[in-house]
Amino acid sequence: MQRIIEIDEQSGFCFGVTRAISLAEQELERTGHLYCLGDIVHNSNEVERLMSKGLVTITHEQLAELHDVTVLLRAHGEPPETYAIAQRNNIHIIDATCPVVLKLQQRIHHSYHNGGDNGGESTQPPQIVIYGKRGHAEVNGLVGQTAGTATVIESIDEIDKIDYSRDIYLYSQTTKSLQGFKQIVSEIERRLKPGVHFMNYDTICRSVANRIPRIREFAQRHELILFVCGSKSSNGRILFAECLDANPQSHLISGEDEIDPSWLEGKTSIGICGATSTPRWLMTRVRDHLLSLPDGGEQ
Repeated sequence: MQRIIEIDEQSGFCFGVTRAISLAEQELERTGHLYCLGDIVHNSNEVERLMSKGLVTITHEQLAELHDVTVLLRAHGEPPETYAIAQRNNIHIIDATCPVVLKLQQRIHHSYHNGGDNGGESTQPPQIVIYGKRGHAEVNGLVGQTAGTATVIESIDEIDKIDYSRDIYLYSQTTKSLQGFKQIVSEIERRLKPGVHFMNYDTICRSVANRIPRIREFAQRHELILFVCGSKSSNGRILFAECLDANPQSHLISGEDEIDPSWLEGKTSIGICGATSTPRWLMTRVRDHLLSLPDGGEQ
């Protein structure tokens, strides 16, 4: 039995991740050693590949103890305190913050310190609300723009945390669901009290959001879907859920060694896709593994 195996052309690193890894590789080629604050990407396979070249992942606690070294800040971005520590400790920063995230940080900083682009009339401090995953690296950087005062809501179930008697400025983590953001906007508008100023900013990255309809179409084209993704990827969980909804024969794996042979029985069309944090070489390795099986197929 021959199998048709296709890798989704739209899957793999987004621009921000590609840029961060490129900057890391340039420095590693030049010096053979580089510190990175947190995992450079939420994929252990790619992290291990870069570690073999000299990349050392550190925590914020370890950053505070370092002096006179070079540290890369990943695409997720960092709060102002990280830059302050670096300056105090004479740490050279290679800033790989994604331009989309950086712009979002600047907008939140402006809203917090200046009352938003359109300015509410309330004399109370601005209420910054961020639709995102609590504790996520990007969200930590966004909250840091508000001196830690922003309210983070992970879903519409948490909107009771918002004070509807105060002006509200709503932003979103760049990789959250566009549909979820719209639902939250509608519910806030329904609950607003008279005279309260509400501004919402759709700050979801379109290079990520646009992958949802594309990946659903890809999943529907095949009998079996292997979604390759690291366990820490928030974007991966969102995209895999879309794959599973579009095709119940979808399976989440971190590598080829997690493939259950029983999934392949009777399947002649297999699609391989992944998250914005999934390296292309890893999806190719999964494909090559399938092709090496006794009843493997053709690309």
